[in-house]
Amino acid sequence: MLEPPRQEVQRVIKTCARCGRPFGCGHGEPGCWCEAVLLRPETLATIRAVSVDCLCPTCLAAFAEEEGATENPAKRDVQKRSATSWAKALPHAAVRSRGVSVVWGLAAVIFLMGSLLGALAVGPAQIGAASIIGSVLSHLPFLHISSPLRGVDEAILWQVRGPRVILAALVGGMLAIAGSAYQGVFRNPLADPYLLGVAAGAGLGATLAIAYWGAGNYSGVLLPVAAFAGAALAVGGAYVLGRSADGARSTSTLILAGLIVALFMTAIQTFVQQQRSDTLRDVYAWILGGFGAADWHAVVVIAPYIAVSSAVIFMHRRVLDVLSLGDDEAASLGLNPRRARLLLVLVATAGTAAAVAVSGLIGFVGIIVPHTVRLLVSPSYRAIIPLSLLIGAGFLVLADVLARSLMSPAELPIGVVTAFFGAPFFAVLLRTSKRRAS
Repeated sequence: MLEPPRQEVQRVIKTCARCGRPFGCGHGEPGCWCEAVLLRPETLATIRAVSVDCLCPTCLAAFAEEEGATENPAKRDVQKRSATSWAKALPHAAVRSRGVSVVWGLAAVIFLMGSLLGALAVGPAQIGAASIIGSVLSHLPFLHISSPLRGVDEAILWQVRGPRVILAALVGGMLAIAGSAYQGVFRNPLADPYLLGVAAGAGLGATLAIAYWGAGNYSGVLLPVAAFAGAALAVGGAYVLGRSADGARSTSTLILAGLIVALFMTAIQTFVQQQRSDTLRDVYAWILGGFGAADWHAVVVIAPYIAVSSAVIFMHRRVLDVLSLGDDEAASLGLNPRRARLLLVLVATAGTAAAVAVSGLIGFVGIIVPHTVRLLVSPSYRAIIPLSLLIGAGFLVLADVLARSLMSPAELPIGVVTAFFGAPFFAVLLRTSKRRAS
């Protein structure tokens, strides 16, 4: 999947408050250096004392040189070339608000809390919201509150619904934040967590485990370990193949390498399924995804992977904004694009592999959620990353509620539910991207 050409930013002419010269300002649109200013708070405070509006690239380059942003001639030359076409400026008011506002932050938290509460309440045994909150508070230390639930309801809440809902939230948040990271790293709006063959590798690992060790290992350790190993092997193979082609300098090469590895692993998976046709039902049940066998052990196993991966991506949310400008502009700001891209791909893939290892292959979450945030809130990854984590968790929790409610007492594969929403969303996104590229 090739990345679409970048759209030229329509610039406006402004007058620099420091030197009085006119310059072209991107006015906070994608590609404007407002999103890529990497200066110390003290330097930014000095700039704000000069002007509350943008300054020209020459004046801002002078501020950058004063704080040692350009340490060698090569880097200085890159910055001078960039300054001729980019208005590296003090953030415009519209850009300064691109982080997570209080309103959107509270809305995302309320959405997640409401999704968790609703998922815990829905089921054959009706449990009221007040009883759920009371039971949760009773398990918190130092409160000394007795649970309003007794016997069977308490067991249903904490042994059946609790781990399922928490696991769905962890997986949904991880898939969404990994999708936003892939889109930023590859500068491709159609990228998702399965881009580098994660799905094909996990599917092959799970198929081998089910076909040769039996479906009885679903509740054990073998199946998640095999899926995780297959996903990690696929991404490692894609990176090695892409690096052998052009040193992994091109994102398009990495994407094509991932496609090649995915096709190869899918072929092996098909061969294994033909050899062990008696296990096809179990294989497809896992591939379509679901949380029917969720327990607290699965939550404990994947929580560290997801916590570390999400934390690293969150700390690099501003780096993703810089990478979206291009490698030359990122290098002029002192960032090593190749190293940053490799780190983000590794942590996003590790988290995704851990998620699909316990949930199966659940598609479209990494596309629906980040793009919804991008359209409604901000195109900056300072907003997309944290909101995707919260909204993605709530989205998959609600999708799981639909999966176990629409055909009750039977259970619909959750991959079918996400595909029902994701396929039309993907089609609209594809048409929009094509129209912008033309």
